[in-house]
Amino acid sequence: MTYQAPIDDIMFDIQHLSRWSGVRALPQYDGIEPEDIRAALDQFGRFCSGVVAPLSQAGDEQGARLENGRVTLPQGYDAAYAKFVETGWQSLAHPVDHGGMGLPRAAGAAATEIVNAADMSFGLCPLLTDGAIDALAKNGSPEQKAIYLENLVTGRWTGTMNLTEPQAGSDLSRIRTTATRRADGTYAVNGSKIFITYGEHDLSENIIHLVLARTPDAPAGARGLSLFVVPKFLPRTDGTPGARNAVTCSGIEHKLGVRASPTAMLTYEDATGFLVGEETRGLEYMFVMMTSARFAVGVQGVAVADRATQHAFAYARERVQSRPVDGSSGDAVPIIQHPETVRILMRMRATVEGCRALTIATAGWLDLATCPDATLAREADEMAEFLVPLVKGYSTESAVDVASLGVQIHGGMGFIEETGVARYYRDARILPIYEGTTAIQANDLLGRKVRRDGGATARRFAAMVAETARALAAGDAQMQSVADRLDAARDDFEACLDHLLATLGQDANAAYAGSVPFLMLTGNLAAGWQLGRSMLAAKEALARGEAAEFMTRKCATAAYYAHNILVQCAVDRARITDGTASLLDAELCSA
Repeated sequence: MTYQAPIDDIMFDIQHLSRWSGVRALPQYDGIEPEDIRAALDQFGRFCSGVVAPLSQAGDEQGARLENGRVTLPQGYDAAYAKFVETGWQSLAHPVDHGGMGLPRAAGAAATEIVNAADMSFGLCPLLTDGAIDALAKNGSPEQKAIYLENLVTGRWTGTMNLTEPQAGSDLSRIRTTATRRADGTYAVNGSKIFITYGEHDLSENIIHLVLARTPDAPAGARGLSLFVVPKFLPRTDGTPGARNAVTCSGIEHKLGVRASPTAMLTYEDATGFLVGEETRGLEYMFVMMTSARFAVGVQGVAVADRATQHAFAYARERVQSRPVDGSSGDAVPIIQHPETVRILMRMRATVEGCRALTIATAGWLDLATCPDATLAREADEMAEFLVPLVKGYSTESAVDVASLGVQIHGGMGFIEETGVARYYRDARILPIYEGTTAIQANDLLGRKVRRDGGATARRFAAMVAETARALAAGDAQMQSVADRLDAARDDFEACLDHLLATLGQDANAAYAGSVPFLMLTGNLAAGWQLGRSMLAAKEALARGEAAEFMTRKCATAAYYAHNILVQCAVDRARITDGTASLLDAELCSA
């Protein structure tokens, strides 16, 4: 099945959900119009459909290979990546000052979705490079920016994030990799890192590793970590790759999915590293890249779910099986005419569009956090920080569900590799795990984003949901029914917020036992809120006589989400307020 980039839906979300009027007023986006973004995404969509998507099946079958320390990707990836660099797609959402196109974050999120829907194995490489660019643009020295940023922005060089070690996992306080200062100001980096996406490959001229390591006499734990740039090839004075650094790939993982993306084990043996910023502030600096990556992984969830949904709709229109249950025909019909198939397909579509709306709205807040007005920038940054764990956690868990439903639509054929839909399910399964599991996102949401300010940002979020519900309640019957569901879900959220804030001070275990259901409830509400905003915009467009078919479908999708998915907030409320206590009391995991 040919992948089609959902440009119309993406542009609708950018114009109506990303707070576009505020974003376009930012100095860095002066003169950029929606038509400019559409033109770029249209062209990129054609590139991904025609060049990247055809790689996905062979990439899954062949996988990346390691031979004599050299990683080779499946046939066709090198040519596709060369074309990706030649046409400048890595630069789409990066600043003009560093050679980028300078489009807003929402356009960058859309591009991330499109390339990962075409082939997630391919899309992971530019995803990590984006994060490296963000980290160095914010925290790198002028010299580091001059050497690395333009090469990364063009895609000629790629970036990685080196956190995890065999004994550490997600507990970064246990990192053992060391960095010892030399007389010339560089550092000798020694240690091993695992699970390094695109840690070794043959696509780019150079690979720039951002490495967390511990300097001598640094404080124990995560507070003692520093961040280093460790290039595969040491740059010459003219900025071109020079001598090979002492970084070797000792293995690549054999994985359930995303098999063409090399997940490397890297060994550093007196490798030359360059300190980013100040010693012992590494985790602070790396959080820039981690936030970028977590947001992008949430977008990957939308991407894989949309690809599975497109495939499921195409199959359901073609697959003929069984007579209609209402007896309207004596002959077998395409399965899209059966009620249960329609229910599943609508759940898939509504989930995808809700999660896409959430990611693009969050991208708008991320951009508004750069506003020259310090107060507005702080408020936008707080809201973006609150929403990013939802994008990552809710969108990725939803992607697994949607990909599984895609297999279900195909029946027995879905369980067979030749149809391709099993690949989406396998690829999706990593998303709730890497860049911080769903539990880590939930702990971050509750422990840092909610507890830190006593729930102030969470209550501001709830107030905005209420404002949308009031606007819907003033509309027609369909809008009023969505308003009722949105208000009920908001009430569930606020009840859980009050419960968890009260419980945190009395029994942390009981509070955190409800953190994942709280993330799922909040993510569900956030997606439903954005679809409510979509309905308001679509109803206004219909009143003007614009794009009747598209706008009617947007309203129907929002209504389906409200009545079939948003209602799950009540179940999560029960899990949080009642279920966690019974879980702890039962001591189910005791020996």
